[in-house]
Amino acid sequence: MAEPILSIEHLTKSYDGKVNVLDDISFDVAKGEVVVLLGPSGCGKSTLLRCINALEKVQGGKVLLQGEDVQTAKDLPAIRQKIGMVFQSYDLFPHKTILQNITLAPRKVQKRSKEDAEEEAMQLLERVGLKELANRYPRQLSGGQKQRVAIVRALCMHPEILLFDEVTAALDPEMVREVLEVILGLARQKKTMLIVTHEMSFAEAVADRVLFLDGGHIVEENSPQGFFHSPKTERAKQFLSTFRYERDREE
Repeated sequence: MAEPILSIEHLTKSYDGKVNVLDDISFDVAKGEVVVLLGPSGCGKSTLLRCINALEKVQGGKVLLQGEDVQTAKDLPAIRQKIGMVFQSYDLFPHKTILQNITLAPRKVQKRSKEDAEEEAMQLLERVGLKELANRYPRQLSGGQKQRVAIVRALCMHPEILLFDEVTAALDPEMVREVLEVILGLARQKKTMLIVTHEMSFAEAVADRVLFLDGGHIVEENSPQGFFHSPKTERAKQFLSTFRYERDREE
């Protein structure tokens, strides 16, 4: 593999010195690769994303983005500009229009002109089918529309890597597909992404590689085809059988 854009080396994270939420996690991500993080609730997936963005301090190990340790970076705001993170809760400013929400960081942090930021924002909004809603406020949008806006906001900062933390978890089922289609489009554009999701069909479709976590460890690393159709570990088989059971009941 070429020089990785992101390297996680022996990462350890605990709260109050108690049981490790993440225990000696190591993996690399290549430029343009989509890595999906799967596992049961509480296994450390979301915590891992937050450590990558230095939203959580770690007790050991390194998070290297293009060779620079995010956790010890002297200019953390600068390195965070390279990491776009999209949360399940949207986090849009309710008193600002959609266009204002998207262009705030490019103008204030990257010192881009209003014209430049707005031009790119409108192009991205058009790409996700929301150009006509640019002057509306978040309260006037559906959950799926808000999540697409949050993705556009992250893209407008030109990040090196995108982190998605259960971005469809708070959405009604009918709104899930419109958000996942946007992320699939980004995968086709070879955007580097780490994705935490419980949408199994989506995970199989979008991933270049699957990391299955349990108890703070990477229990299995596999291709999407391998993980979903011939998992290596009993724990992964047990995890997947839960979803198959749910589908059988639905049928």
